[in-house]
Amino acid sequence: MNPNTFVRELASIELINVFNPYTDTCHVYDKSNAASVRRRNLRTYLSAALAQGVDTIWMGRDLGYRGGRRTGLALTDEYHLVDLERIFPNTTFSRATVGDAVAERTAAEIWRALRCIPKQPLLWNVFPLHPHEPGSQLSNRRFASRELAAVEGLNAQLIRELGVTRIVSLGQDAAHYAKRFGVGVETVRHPSYGGVVDFRRGIAELYGLRADLINPQQKQACLFAAQ
Repeated sequence: MNPNTFVRELASIELINVFNPYTDTCHVYDKSNAASVRRRNLRTYLSAALAQGVDTIWMGRDLGYRGGRRTGLALTDEYHLVDLERIFPNTTFSRATVGDAVAERTAAEIWRALRCIPKQPLLWNVFPLHPHEPGSQLSNRRFASRELAAVEGLNAQLIRELGVTRIVSLGQDAAHYAKRFGVGVETVRHPSYGGVVDFRRGIAELYGLRADLINPQQKQACLFAAQ
């Protein structure tokens, strides 16, 4: 897999009411070079995953306006870019926006869990762009089937060329989609909309860990402890 080519192809996709963070610029929050920063973030991430031999994907639904729209990285907000640098030594991930960093609840929960599992997965989304409501770019909506068709080839390429053997689907939407790739699919509750406890329990069961419901303020604490 060539991360440069992959990111270039992803950046070339243009869809109505879809923000492509690898080519589009938010005129309110983005730096002038934001799209190139996000392309670099994703290239760095994919290259590091290849070098480390990642064989599992945690798959969400689509990029959110508080997370991946700003960072270019699935399930990762600006507060957790530093965590990626800890996981993948000798990498640098940069902010593409101006003003204060923005947190995303889903990303916070995902990264509490990631701190405590033995081998890191690749974080990805069924639809790796940000679909929004017409006339409201800072909103989230579910992608349409015609929009999904534009990225299916890239998703298949990613899974094939990374040698993915396991997909952990975050929610049923991702689970239904992931089954088409012929690899092992396991599903946990998405942590949003009241699903935090079930998400933690599901990840703990998948990884043979004990779920410890920590104080959310303990940002560096481990959500799970080995049994």
